[in-house]
Amino acid sequence: MAKHAVSDIRNVALVGHGASGKTSLADYVLYKEGVAKRAGSVEDGTSLLDVDEEEKHHKHTLTAHVCHFVHDGKRINLVDTPGYPDFIGQVIGALRAVETAVVVINAAAGIEVNTHRTFQLAGERGLARIVLVDKVDQENIEFERLLGYLQETFGQGCVPLNLPIGIGPAFDGVVSTLTVPSKLPSGVPTSVADANSALLDAIAESDEQLMMKYLEGEELSAEELRAGACKAIAAGTLIPILFASAKTGGGVEEFAQALADYAPPPTAVTRTASTDSGEETTIDPDPSGPLVAQVFKTRIDPFVAKMSYVRVYSGTLKKDSQVESTGSDKPVKIGQLLDVQGGEQEQVDEAGPGDIVALVKMEELHTGNTLRSGTDLTLSTIDFPTPMVGLAVEPKSRADQTKISGALQKVVEEDPTFTVYRDPQTKEMVMQGMSELHLKIVQEKLADRDHVEVVTHQPKVPYRETVNANGEGSYRHKKQSGGSGQFAEVHLRLFPLPHDIHPEEYFTRDNFEGLREYHYDSDLNFAFLDCVSGGSVPNQFIPAVEKGVRERMERGVLAGYQVQDVAVALFFGKDHPVDSNETAFKMAASICFRDVAQSCKPTLLEPVVDMLITVPADHIGDVTSDLNTRRGRMEGMDEAPGGFTIVRAKAPLAEVMTYNRSLSSLSGGTGSFTMEFSHYDMVPPNEQQKIVAAAKQEAEEDH
Repeated sequence: MAKHAVSDIRNVALVGHGASGKTSLADYVLYKEGVAKRAGSVEDGTSLLDVDEEEKHHKHTLTAHVCHFVHDGKRINLVDTPGYPDFIGQVIGALRAVETAVVVINAAAGIEVNTHRTFQLAGERGLARIVLVDKVDQENIEFERLLGYLQETFGQGCVPLNLPIGIGPAFDGVVSTLTVPSKLPSGVPTSVADANSALLDAIAESDEQLMMKYLEGEELSAEELRAGACKAIAAGTLIPILFASAKTGGGVEEFAQALADYAPPPTAVTRTASTDSGEETTIDPDPSGPLVAQVFKTRIDPFVAKMSYVRVYSGTLKKDSQVESTGSDKPVKIGQLLDVQGGEQEQVDEAGPGDIVALVKMEELHTGNTLRSGTDLTLSTIDFPTPMVGLAVEPKSRADQTKISGALQKVVEEDPTFTVYRDPQTKEMVMQGMSELHLKIVQEKLADRDHVEVVTHQPKVPYRETVNANGEGSYRHKKQSGGSGQFAEVHLRLFPLPHDIHPEEYFTRDNFEGLREYHYDSDLNFAFLDCVSGGSVPNQFIPAVEKGVRERMERGVLAGYQVQDVAVALFFGKDHPVDSNETAFKMAASICFRDVAQSCKPTLLEPVVDMLITVPADHIGDVTSDLNTRRGRMEGMDEAPGGFTIVRAKAPLAEVMTYNRSLSSLSGGTGSFTMEFSHYDMVPPNEQQKIVAAAKQEAEEDH
């Protein structure tokens, strides 16, 4: 890796909606800067960045890719990110590694749903933002309307740093609005003078001394303007707009120059971390200081194996050194350091502040881990959205059975928005992602990379069961078949258990006659009470009674679902000196619980989720009407920038398992949503009848 001063490094993420031209822009820049012999193409599969088979097949970026070039003495690290909301996790990871986000916009399409979202994400992280309007050579571009909408959506600090010379097929490069040429070319679609005035206003506002000189009519020097623009962009008060066409190359060189001139270096951005005692402190980007670095992306390369992409913030990361990792109890040894250029890598010996490198075959490293040496600083974890779209998955053949777990675990390792778990209640392996498309790509990756074929279907809803009334009863288990037999008799009381109890205050002798001991399970809100008196059930058999109750609760009493929110008291029983054993008491307890529970008005509970639905304001009516048909409940609405509204609602999980597809249809692809588990609630009687009937039919078919 060529050594550059920290002040000469620029870390930039290309973000925005799908098909806005981010990857084509990066490919053309690499070509113009001499990195590639020709401009790569997404369409014909020759892109230097879209190197995965799934990306070549779909002709879209599906994961973040790193590349770099040197322009005007500045090393510029570019991170190209996916444009579809389904892969937003890759964008979030990339934004942690950079100081600048370039929001790329399709000139004809304007601001699309992921344009708005990525712009907001970059702002929330305190990054400098630059807007690049690509595809200016396309037909049907309404320039004034587009420029007005950008400023309306992103604020008046959004000002052109250059303007196109011609629009559509007539596009022939750009003209600067900062250093305006004495002779303006024809074909500029708006006033260069007005743009220059707005730009100077935004720059002067960032610095009090500049503002004084500007107001007094003094001419600002080129260096003052450049320094002022850098400061304003870093502070977020200026969001420059650039114009280009990655197809023709117009404006691309000016884009590279703008990154070199105006994108803030690591030295211009304040980074913070926490000490082991919880104190927050700033990080000094000093190569000779203590090491502070972070894994922001993991990739399982079919040829290179596991690659951990690391951004260095302080100190120097060296090959063959030992460092601490927040994901490991013992020091980890750094092996190879790779300088990454798309799908290619070059070995380097060290990396300093601002550098982005990849570490190879370090299984103990995971996305979000902090690497450190000589300090107790830890960077905050990277917050990724919770995946909520699920599919039950199973291997297609016996040969795939042994490979499926390892293959899915690779995807979990490299994709923080993908999870896999085995539902103990439904006995299904469920994979969860951001959308149906996300899970489809995962299936393709399993087939292409690991040669694992899978079968998927909608997962079962994890209903629960409970009781709504008190009850008691007994059961005698007696079995004699020659030799020693089995005998046990148990007497149980059941009652509903509220959620807001304090166990140590609730389970007392004043509330429960004869209480000797209790066991409370907060996950199920379940309590087992030992109220036996006079030794009617020997102490050695009481654990077997609790085990029998728990096993029956797991199997359910109404439709085969886990029972919760119930207390069970064992208050009497009988044993036999020869025939009683743990198995007998476990069996008696299981059947007794089933019989008593069925007399306590058992009911089904369903999971309810909290939803945040973001849609353009003119689609609110459609969304709220649709929620009503899904038994959803509106909780409120909040306005969001850019004409969007955030709807807060609660809805049964069973009604929104395929909501991604419906919202896309309702909003024309402009809506997005998140959902998280809220609580369990009773299923309406008519719905309960359907679920119980379906469960009984399935049980009969299994037998």
